[in-house]
Amino acid sequence: MANEVSSQGLSILQQYRAWVDSDSGVTGDSRQGFFNDALIVLDTNVLLDLYRYTPDARKQVLDALNLVASRLWLPYQVGLEFVRGRRGVIADRTDRLQKAKNRLDQPLREAWKDVREALNGVKALLGTFAADEAGKAELDELINETSFKQLLDPWRQALCERIDKLKASQDIKIGDVSGGSDPVLPKVAALYSDRIGPPPDPDELRAHVERAVAYRFPNKIPPGYSDHEKPTALQAAGDYLLWEEMIKYAASAVNIERVLFVSADVKDDWYEPAGSGSDLRRPWPSLINEFRSRTNSDLLIMETKAFFEGVSEFLNAELTAETVEEISRTAESREDTDEDFNQMVTVTEAATLSPPADLPLLAYRAAHLSSSVIRAAIAESRHRLFQWWLIGVTLELGLREADLGELAVDLVAFATGDFPPAPDWVPGTSLPRGEFPAPSSTWIAPWLMQIIKSSPRADRSSLLRLAQRQLAQREKAGSVVIF
Repeated sequence: MANEVSSQGLSILQQYRAWVDSDSGVTGDSRQGFFNDALIVLDTNVLLDLYRYTPDARKQVLDALNLVASRLWLPYQVGLEFVRGRRGVIADRTDRLQKAKNRLDQPLREAWKDVREALNGVKALLGTFAADEAGKAELDELINETSFKQLLDPWRQALCERIDKLKASQDIKIGDVSGGSDPVLPKVAALYSDRIGPPPDPDELRAHVERAVAYRFPNKIPPGYSDHEKPTALQAAGDYLLWEEMIKYAASAVNIERVLFVSADVKDDWYEPAGSGSDLRRPWPSLINEFRSRTNSDLLIMETKAFFEGVSEFLNAELTAETVEEISRTAESREDTDEDFNQMVTVTEAATLSPPADLPLLAYRAAHLSSSVIRAAIAESRHRLFQWWLIGVTLELGLREADLGELAVDLVAFATGDFPPAPDWVPGTSLPRGEFPAPSSTWIAPWLMQIIKSSPRADRSSLLRLAQRQLAQREKAGSVVIF
């Protein structure tokens, strides 16, 4: 009987090892083993952080990644989110720095209101209890808005100087990403070579999205259930699609005993909160168990900072304390601002998602359009695709600054090739000769053609030039994406 109980107890420990052990059951020498021989999967946020780092920190991080490059594998979902999210990262950083000085004024104005309120309070006391009109006049002469601004001016100047230095230190501009001179993308491509997951089968993709939205998310089964409120089901299922892709690859590949997944995403749909059966905050044990049962491989989930500390400790990567601190600070900054650049507006989203009320008009003005036809189109729901494209192309070509929190748009109006991208695309040759500013092998999106046909000549030419410039810029950057 004792042996039977002992055997049963051992079975329970094995079955629920991830729940019983701290830190997902990975400690000591086994942790080092992940750094020595595991397949390594970097989440999208780890790669996008390369655009957020200072040049010195970025170089050290890339050098560290080169030490494990032969074991890096890029899921298709991560690669897609990465190439689409680059411009959004730079646009957000640029926008925040450009608006930083203006944002100084509001708290300074509020400070003057507080000082003025205190001044008026003391003056009221002088009038009530002392009838001291001279004292009130002296206070007005000493404390007034002009003297207040003069007092604060050195502080404001110091703050502005720091902002200017930050702006000057940014070595990657939005035009670099849009114009084909992105300095990070080739380095990331070199890290992975051809170790990239293939595009998902459409039927399999649909099944995964439906399973995530209909079953896993309502039951709060990690990962990704916290994303259920994203604009579309496909966007909401992003983390789950990555999860399924990792499982499929690990289960089918040869000689994969360990997988190390690195992510800065520490939301509750990846990490078990402290107090939920454990005193430690750790990746959900159910993720470890599911991965092991479906792949026969062990999984270790790590935050970005911990991963690079491990690469430094076990593989002798040269990472300074300042760089490790920057890695941590970058992750915290992203979490504080609730950045989410994976919410990319594509054809699918644009067809059903209405743009923010003011953006179409901003884009209309930035494109120097003037006709009432287009002015009406940017307000009608049936022209959503055109509205989103106009919003995206004016930002992409640098014709306007990004609005705070603006979603990136991945939508083109022109395509080149022997065959149209979809049956309803119109050949460029259907336009009058001499009006179409692109090769005869160019195809035009039907929603743009509808606008063009009803627009006056000047605006029609402006729209065609915008579409041509966007296509040329994307072809140069190697990032033409339509669907």
